[in-house]
Amino acid sequence: MKKTKIIATVGPVTESEEQLIALYKAWVNIIRFNFSHANYEVARAIMGRIRKLNSEGKTNLSTLLDTKGPEIRTGDLKSKIQFEKGDVIKIYTDISKFSNDSMSLFCDYISLVEDVNIGQIIRIDSGLFDVEVVEKTSDYIRVIALNSCLIGSRRHVNLPGVKLRLPGITGQDKKDVLFSIEEGYDFIAMSFVRNCSNVEELRNLLSEHNASHIKIISKIENQEGIENLDEIIEASDGVMVARGDLGIEVPIEKLPVYQLEIVKKSMTQGKFVIVATHLLETMIENPFPTRAEVSDIFNCVRQCTDCTMLSGETTIGKYPIKTVEMMTAVINEAEANMIYEHKDFSDEGLCTRDIEKKHLIKNALITSESINARVVLIFTKSGRLARFAAAFRPNKDVYAFTMNESSVRYMNALFGIRPMLLGNWTPNLGENLDNAIALLKEKNILSVGDRVIAVNDIQKEGKEIPVMEIITIE
Repeated sequence: MKKTKIIATVGPVTESEEQLIALYKAWVNIIRFNFSHANYEVARAIMGRIRKLNSEGKTNLSTLLDTKGPEIRTGDLKSKIQFEKGDVIKIYTDISKFSNDSMSLFCDYISLVEDVNIGQIIRIDSGLFDVEVVEKTSDYIRVIALNSCLIGSRRHVNLPGVKLRLPGITGQDKKDVLFSIEEGYDFIAMSFVRNCSNVEELRNLLSEHNASHIKIISKIENQEGIENLDEIIEASDGVMVARGDLGIEVPIEKLPVYQLEIVKKSMTQGKFVIVATHLLETMIENPFPTRAEVSDIFNCVRQCTDCTMLSGETTIGKYPIKTVEMMTAVINEAEANMIYEHKDFSDEGLCTRDIEKKHLIKNALITSESINARVVLIFTKSGRLARFAAAFRPNKDVYAFTMNESSVRYMNALFGIRPMLLGNWTPNLGENLDNAIALLKEKNILSVGDRVIAVNDIQKEGKEIPVMEIITIE
């Protein structure tokens, strides 16, 4: 079974119960809802299906709401404009002064004139149309087209290198976050995170509505996010290498460097990390990927990412299930050639007991390999011990038992962790171990004679003390 988890974005081609089951059987772990495009009615219906399937035991899927985030766009046009290389164009920020002619555009970033400099490159329509600033006035900037392009209404605008004066959470994002709380989402992916204050703003909003259990994934999408990477990772539960906008905001040749940096720094802090965008883009239209895409996924696994993510491939693609099966096959092949070294990670933010458990689980993973144990068993209420195990990148499968549904959903994002809800959880910790083993035997995961490593608590003088046991299954 693969250790690297898969996130699939839900859309028209995958929103039915049948397709959700098919995604799960193809080894999808988390369903992403892209709220740049979604609406509440559709999302609510899909969430209802996922809850139903999970409760019936047909799936074990977590859910992720991806916010729209603060964005910059051009305005509405009477009709599309064909710009040619060398054209001189006016870009206004005051809609009342925008003439809507064939040589002007409106931009909804009110600080545009103040924040850009002469010589600045502005990227319009996700990098399809580049212009260079040649003049600034009080009402508009004048730019020169660096290539030809047909431009329609409401196109994305990227300002590479500019520290944007935009809110961390927009009004629409706040509505979407409240919707995520109401519907019981497990993760929120926060778009265009630029500093730790953005993350804390969202965390405070969740706390105010008794939803601190929802995990925050910070999407790194511009140069400012890269510059503040350490503090963002520290403030977040997980991080996403959002290669779409990041590849526009930074020089494209630096994207692989930044991807590697984000993955490594996330691992150093013991946080889970996701690589997203264009992993199997050609399979939106084609039944077979490119060689470069296969190599890309392989390298993501070699870099030890926790999750890989699919977007358009599973929302509008012609081959959504086949795409997931292809990703699973490549992940399995890559992992077959990996031996993980259990590199240590930071103790920052951990209490003394957490640090003790962290070292105990590391030794459990090492011991499991030394004695060739079948699996490692851990017991966790919050999922924290599972996070420690995942951060050490286990070579053996780790089955994490919990009494909390929310912890199961969280652990679906963690490398190498097989979360399981132990319905008959009791205060007697020894009974929990016996019940967990019985469940794995029932599922034919364990057999008589197998050896397992169990990290559990024992009661001693009224205190719970973490211990490691070597058990032979009888």
